[in-house]
Amino acid sequence: MPTTTSPVLRMRRSGIRALMELALADPLAIHLEIGEPDVPTPDHVLAAAARDAAAGHTGYTSSTGSAELRTALAEKVRRVNGLDVGPADVMATHGAMHGLAIAFAATLGPGDEVLLPDPEFPNWRMAVTATGAEAVTYPTRAEHGFVPRLEDIAAAITPRTKVLLVCSPNNPTGAVYPAALLESVVALARQHDLWVFSDECYEAITYDAPHVSPAQFDTDGRVLTFFSFSKTYAMTGWRLGYVVSPDPALTELLAQVAEATVGCPSSVSQRAALAALRGTQEPVSTAVASYRGRRDDAVALLAAAGVPCSVPDGAFYLLVDVSAVSRDGNTFALRLLREHHVAVSPGEAFGPGAAGMVRVSLASAPDDLRVGLQRLVTLVARWDEPAGRAVEAGAQLR
Repeated sequence: MPTTTSPVLRMRRSGIRALMELALADPLAIHLEIGEPDVPTPDHVLAAAARDAAAGHTGYTSSTGSAELRTALAEKVRRVNGLDVGPADVMATHGAMHGLAIAFAATLGPGDEVLLPDPEFPNWRMAVTATGAEAVTYPTRAEHGFVPRLEDIAAAITPRTKVLLVCSPNNPTGAVYPAALLESVVALARQHDLWVFSDECYEAITYDAPHVSPAQFDTDGRVLTFFSFSKTYAMTGWRLGYVVSPDPALTELLAQVAEATVGCPSSVSQRAALAALRGTQEPVSTAVASYRGRRDDAVALLAAAGVPCSVPDGAFYLLVDVSAVSRDGNTFALRLLREHHVAVSPGEAFGPGAAGMVRVSLASAPDDLRVGLQRLVTLVARWDEPAGRAVEAGAQLR
């Protein structure tokens, strides 16, 4: 048999997906492990997509997206994110993660390093590994609200560092980074001649702090910004995102990698995205208000039980600290699923900074969230009771 020498061999499987697949085999499972909005795609988006598909908008577009969509995206980025861009600076992608993956492919070579925040979204590391580059982390800590410190980022930079990634609002921590920090991060990148990749998939979902795009502080074209329709408009399965690139030469490279991988984003999804941008934004504000209420209720429920958790300023996740009973979030998550039929993501899936924690999605149905957290609290209280074979199964998530 032929053998592969691909760097993908070094790619580690996501612990989120591993837990989810175990949970899918349990018909009684309450799913709190995946960031999937429980609200449907807005009706006007569905109607527009159906109408436009019937009208023939089903063929190929440019690899960078249709001209009409890129014009609409540029207008949104100017109005909402405060960036002075035109259609040529914006590229539609097959979801934000595809945008990040092709950007890594276009900027990195074997041996280059990318700085990721710890805790991290594991798909970033997977995409970096696929290029032959190395993922390195800088710490974010619970005592700082998981907002990184500039000195910690600076300490992680080496001569091999090529890209510095930030994510605000953050997955999995829910941290929203202040403007002053982001301005300093861009200045630090300028000092070391680094790209800055800003993952802003949760830009619309903030509670107690405003979202700020670090590209506002970019003076020499080093910040790439990645957006998504998935979370804002409950369009996860439509697979439509976009990247703002300040460098025309880099945008051309992104387009070439896109052509080699997906050809172009779904034309039907692009029409749906136009409707989402141009239509009422009330479904977005309604969903964010609901997530805020769920956050407050979840934090109160856990606080009453004496179970520590992060209080997110954005996104829709809680990191729940279960280290008082189990220093291994994998073991806790498996036992919670096995004995209480509740699926959560083990903190170790997001790196050592989330060890002894589990991530809970606030985007789950409110009743599921309440019952799931009550069962989590019950397990914490009864942890010293026999665990059956749950601990033995821990290796399945590693």
